[in-house]
Amino acid sequence: MQSAERLCGIVGIAVMALGAGATRAATQSVFGVTPDGQVVKQYRLTNARGTEAMVITLGATLRSLEVHDRNGKATDVVLGYDTLEEYLDGRWYLGATIGRYANRIANAEFAIDGNTYRLSANNGANSLHGGVKGFDRAVWVADGSDGSAADSVRLKYVSPDGEEGYPGRLTVWVTYALTNANELKIRYQANSSATTIVNLTNHTYFNLGGSGDGEVLQERLMVAADTFTPVNGDLIPTGQIQPVADTDYDFRAPTELGSRLAAAG
Repeated sequence: MQSAERLCGIVGIAVMALGAGATRAATQSVFGVTPDGQVVKQYRLTNARGTEAMVITLGATLRSLEVHDRNGKATDVVLGYDTLEEYLDGRWYLGATIGRYANRIANAEFAIDGNTYRLSANNGANSLHGGVKGFDRAVWVADGSDGSAADSVRLKYVSPDGEEGYPGRLTVWVTYALTNANELKIRYQANSSATTIVNLTNHTYFNLGGSGDGEVLQERLMVAADTFTPVNGDLIPTGQIQPVADTDYDFRAPTELGSRLAAAG
């Protein structure tokens, strides 16, 4: 656990490098209005090679990512909905920012400094992806860009002390940046008013053949990881760290997804 002012993380998603060039400014539009009157905006990020990312402020969500294949054909490789109503009704976290805590917390409780904090249980007895109203259900606000040459948008959300049972007033920033090297980078930063736990991530589903274009079983995946964290029957990490060698989780070399899923049954 880390104390206030020192909670941050960075993750990068490479999208197919195509070269460099000048960048264009992000543009915004209204994506919809929630039943309680909050305006949800959409931000369009582009680069010099025609790659385009759409980000909406509901859940700081990556709604689409359009890239070009070797023949110049544009394809949206991210699964997303067409309307705000579908996002409000959806339960699959498509493209959303997950928090305060990604994954499951057993029995919806944890302890810090001898104090036990009880969370909202939304996955049986456990808390999943931040609880009943995680960060994916919040409407974020634009808060500038990352100041780099990349086309970017920075979104902010303030989670009140005690929201979903978590201690501390947590201010979170998520920055999406689309570079001219065709990298989509996501940067997370969070400051807390009290000692707390936080585990942020993005929940995008990808299909490199294009959204709705068949299965992903033939796609090849590489993960530079020598170990993994096993889970129990409720998908809660056991606390063990085991090597991926000789398991279905070994993606240290490019491996077809279907071969691993078939082996796993």
